[in-house]
Amino acid sequence: MQRGSDRLSVHRDDEMKHELQGLLRSGHPTRTEEWNDPEPTAEDDPDVVNGPVTPGRGPSYLEALRLELARNLTRGTFPAGPRELGRVLRRGNAPDALVDGLRRLPHKARYGNVQELALALTESGRSGPPAPGVA
Repeated sequence: MQRGSDRLSVHRDDEMKHELQGLLRSGHPTRTEEWNDPEPTAEDDPDVVNGPVTPGRGPSYLEALRLELARNLTRGTFPAGPRELGRVLRRGNAPDALVDGLRRLPHKARYGNVQELALALTESGRSGPPAPGVA
């Protein structure tokens, strides 16, 4: 039974099925123009496949801290100690919570990348209050 509330005609519906047939069979986009393909999801996009991201399902504290540090530090910053990293964060107007966390780290320590720094900040709860945007 057709109610007339369909947005597409039967002919347009068949045409769309034909257009998608290559994608459905191959499992990847089949268009020659890349701009026409949908953009893939990014690694840091929230996982919404299983529903909305709630506080219990959001990124862990370490992941959120690492993301916040990566937003404010570049690869060229490393390797560096807490004082140098603190200067870079202050110059970049980073959240105060990140700079305060660096002050609690050993002054002679050196960090080779954001991951090492994030682990050092979360170790033993020395990172202080979470940075803005950090769950």
